[in-house]
Amino acid sequence: MSGISRSRQSSAVRISDEQITDLVHKLQQLLPEIRNRHSDKVSAAKVLQETCNYIRSLHREVDDLSERLSELLATSDTAQAAIIRSLLTQ
Repeated sequence: MSGISRSRQSSAVRISDEQITDLVHKLQQLLPEIRNRHSDKVSAAKVLQETCNYIRSLHREVDDLSERLSELLATSDTAQAAIIRSLLTQ
């Protein structure tokens, strides 16, 4: 038995193949690139790869929106900036 297999066997938390399949399917439903495909046959590796790509994309979008918001707040007059800040803290 290899070291990886032993450590996996001795792990307190064991995830069954069925649980992994279920989790991969749930991820697949969250990904726009894969969710809209007509074929249900997508490998787990592809789902994980697309998940990573999607998370990176979301991070870039958050960074872009944060930058745009900062610019907007910097160029807005005090009253407008106060309104925007109050909306953000709700």
